[in-house]
Parts: sequence; C-alpha cells; structure tokens
Amino acid sequence: MLKKTANSEIEARRKKVMARGVGVMTDHYATRALNSEIWDADGNRLIDFASGIAVLNTGHRHPRVMQAVEEQLRAFTHTCHQVVPYENYVHLAERLTDAAPGDFDKKAIFVTTGAEALENAVKIARAHTGRQAVVTFHGAFHGRTFMTMSMTGKVAPYKAGFGPMMPDVFHVPFPNPLHGVSVDDCFRALDGLFKSDLEPSRVAAIVFEPVQGEGGFNPAPAEFTTRLRALCDEHGIVMIADEVQTGFARTGSLLAMDRHEVAADMITMAKSLGGGFPIAAVVGRAEIMDAPAPGGLGGTYGGNPLGIAAAHAVLDIIRDEDLCARAEDLGARLKDRLRAIQGFMPEIADIRGPGFMVAIELMHADGTPAPDLANAIRQEALSRGLLLLTCGVHGNVIRFLAPITIPDDHFDEAMEMLQDAARAVKGA
Repeated sequence: MLKKTANSEIEARRKKVMARGVGVMTDHYATRALNSEIWDADGNRLIDFASGIAVLNTGHRHPRVMQAVEEQLRAFTHTCHQVVPYENYVHLAERLTDAAPGDFDKKAIFVTTGAEALENAVKIARAHTGRQAVVTFHGAFHGRTFMTMSMTGKVAPYKAGFGPMMPDVFHVPFPNPLHGVSVDDCFRALDGLFKSDLEPSRVAAIVFEPVQGEGGFNPAPAEFTTRLRALCDEHGIVMIADEVQTGFARTGSLLAMDRHEVAADMITMAKSLGGGFPIAAVVGRAEIMDAPAPGGLGGTYGGNPLGIAAAHAVLDIIRDEDLCARAEDLGARLKDRLRAIQGFMPEIADIRGPGFMVAIELMHADGTPAPDLANAIRQEALSRGLLLLTCGVHGNVIRFLAPITIPDDHFDEAMEMLQDAARAVKGA
C-alpha cells in the first residue's frame, strides 16, 4: 500500500479552503512528474493512465516541449496577440490549417481552454448563418461554461443545481450499440426534432465528438459522420467536430476526423495540443471563420506565447516520434490485455476505442451498468500505484489515457497492476 502521511496533511488543508465543487479524484499531491510517472508528497510513484485528462499525449515534461517553452520564456511571455502579435502564432495557424482535414481554405484562432474553443465555435457559426439554435448529443461533454454546460449531454455533476440552461440548445441520442442506440435511431431522433420542436432553418450548428470523451469513449461510426455531413449540407448547418479530447495522435491519427471520409466545417482543439501548457484552437472553413467582425473574437491570454511554443514542439514530436503509429500499437496491446482480463471478469461488456483512446464498460449480469465495480477497480489500481479515470453517463466506464510516449516497461508494469487490481476486486 502507498504511504499517505504528507498527502493526508495537505488533503486536510485543502478541505478547509477549497470549494467542494472542485472535485478531486485522488489524495495524492504531485511533487514532480516525468513522461508516464508522477511522484507525490510522500514519495509514492504512480504510473499515469490519466494524463491530466488527455492533456499529455507527449508525456509529462517532454524535453522538447520544455526546451521550446524555456526558449520562449527568455524572449517574452505575454503581449496579447491582439495588441502586439508574434510570428509563431501565425506559423502555428499555418500548421494546423494545413493539417486539419478538408479540401478547402481554412483559418484559425487561438484561445486558452477547450470550453472557450467551443464557445467561440458557436459564436462563429451563429455569425456565419444568422441562426441561433445548436444541436448536440446525449452523453456529450463540451465544457463547464454556461453555453458549453448547456451543450453537454449529462446532468450530474455538470448541470445539477445551476438553474436554467442557455436557450436554443437541443440534444438527440448518440450511437451506442451496447445500449441499443443505432445510427438510424439518431437520425430518426433528428428528424423528429425537426418536425416537432425546431425547424432546421433555425439551426446554426450541430456539434459532436468523433469519440465521446466523458460520455464513455463512444466512437462515432463512419456512417454517422457521413449522414451528418449530408444533413448539414442539405440545411445549411455548420458541422462542428469537438476534438478537444480526441486530438493529436490519441486515436492513431493526428485528428480523429482523419479517420472519416467527410470533413467538418470547424474543429475545436485543446488538451494535448499544448503538451501540458494551456492553449486551444478553432480551425475551420475560411469563409465561416471570417464571419465575425474584427474584435468579435479573441481574449487577453488567447494564444499565449508559451502555449504556442509548446504546441509547435508537440507537433514536431508527433511527427518525429511517429506517435500516431505508436498509439495504434499501444492500443492493440492494451486491448489484448483487457481481453485477457475479460476472461475472468465477464462484467467487462465492451472493449472499445480507436488507437490509444481505449475504454472498458462494466455491466452487471442483469445488464445494468456497474459503476460500483468500475470505481472499485479504479481505487484498487490506485492503491497499487496505477492512476485511472472513470467516465460514462452511468459512471461505469474505465478509460485508459496513458501518454503515447510511455516506455514499454512502464506500460507492461501498468498492465500487471491492472490485472492484479481486477483479480483482487473480482476475488479471482
């Protein structure tokens, strides 16, 4: 078992001064980290299969990210790009507009968080279309600001107690074969929405995640994105792909939409773009991105020079270390180990996800979700030094988000910890 003396003292202090609405998953207080490892205040070592919620695809403190940020620190740390711009901001926009799928001219803006990227994407879509309504999906997570909270398709804990949501936000089912929701079901629901509550000529945007994150790592089938593209084209609706969690090699391609035959009109990016430094982006069709008037977009810290420098390094690392191929390899190895665990734990009802964006969903024998089991495995793994996260509408999904740069020996060690934790919980 891991030591807790110093951690416990800090935890007691936290409870006195921190608002309880900031949920904390563990009582391990980090003191340092490197690649796939974290050390806490008691000197305990954790293997990190959370990556700060998908922020560290290139690992903690990758030397090239650190070098890029250190060089930028010596030059300048802030001017506000809207006041005194800087070239590496422009160059990053060039790189991302070139990389984003879609055979059309693109433009970009930089902000600070994923929620801010989604907020701006909606603003841009409304300015372009002159419409107000937004359609999103059950199980979606888009952020905690009022607009993105309204767009999120999960009540607890994100919406509970916060009063009326923003108007003109509608939700329909997302494909989920395990729970009996087909692509046809989704489009029947959209057709019903357009017939009963919302004429499509009022819809500015439909926003979806190519793989739902907090919703349970549910991948969007190719048929879904193809039909959604056709629907948006038919009605003049802006199609927005939220790649905040899926982006930057996690799914085995630079962006998850690279795996689909159609392109979104806009893509929101954040998390692993900065390798641990705050930066987010919206990339989209030039004519759509140019709809807001000058001054309508921006922010004091948007495209901070340190985040921009880190993002350039992240893109270089993904290219030079071939992290897309690495994600495919690690994901295949992880699924093999999970299938072995499934052999003695039949409650694992599904193993899913592209690349190294993999999850298991746990169900009781009667077919009901098993959040209790998922949490028990998470806690048992943590006691052994493996950091995991749960997710899903029912809280019964365990997601695996180790850095794609994790060394093979650390990956193998983590798999042993996971198997031992599952056996201990199962009593196998």
